[in-house]
Amino acid sequence: MNKKVLIIGENSYIGRSFFRYAERGKRFDVTTVSARDGKWQDADFSQADAVLHCAGIAHVPQKKGMAGLYFDVNCRLAVDVAEKAKAAGVGQFVFLSSMSVYGQVEGVITPRTVPMAADLYGGSKLAAEEGLRRLVAPGFDVCMVRPPMVYGAGCKGNFPRLVGLAQRLPVFPDVKNCRSMIYIDNLCEFLCQVIEKGEKGVWLPQNVEYVNTTELVRLVARLRGKRMFTTRVFNPLIGVARRFVKPVDKLFGDLVYEKNGDEADYNVVGFEDGVRASVGV
Repeated sequence: MNKKVLIIGENSYIGRSFFRYAERGKRFDVTTVSARDGKWQDADFSQADAVLHCAGIAHVPQKKGMAGLYFDVNCRLAVDVAEKAKAAGVGQFVFLSSMSVYGQVEGVITPRTVPMAADLYGGSKLAAEEGLRRLVAPGFDVCMVRPPMVYGAGCKGNFPRLVGLAQRLPVFPDVKNCRSMIYIDNLCEFLCQVIEKGEKGVWLPQNVEYVNTTELVRLVARLRGKRMFTTRVFNPLIGVARRFVKPVDKLFGDLVYEKNGDEADYNVVGFEDGVRASVGV
């Protein structure tokens, strides 16, 4: 018998994507509920084997005075939902956290790296993880998933910005960097596997391949039928800008998860195919 999974955050990008992916493969009996306006409080948790919490606020400018909003949505809501799940007898709570809990803009992150969030988003996700750990008990496992940048058709964030650059710019910097990313179907397969296995603890999923920003933009341009020229003439300026402009550092810096060796087990779509599907060609 398939496990019963309750998704909190039916309108979220990952929540919608997981529902379609799991339904397509008939992996679970999936129910979705919105986290908005307290609708989740009326949901019946008692029939669920696992709760997948995808609700949250992201890709919103982090301005002064927004700390309360970030912590209410990304932290307090997650803990409240988990408390309800635990009281209802749900065995596993899967929380969509983020690479942002580490607060790093450069380097290699390993399972031994200590999180040190540097902004409201990362801080609120890390606070949620700390609250969820306090709920762990026999019969109630918490699985915290910290994906890097997620991309796919209809995604938000840095990936569509890169697609826009590939469409508009005739020339792009030739920078040799590495980034961890994950295609949405690979993330969904990973989530399916941790639910099927009843996993707990902290997980760092990613694509098999590290991604080079220049190669990504060049690939997008090629898939869109556009010729992209690259040059290293801008590299000295980029090197200076990276020290002062965070978006530039995020775009051209090196930030990766250490390879765990099991990435091929859940990477169901290769890099080029994933980018092709993401840009709609």
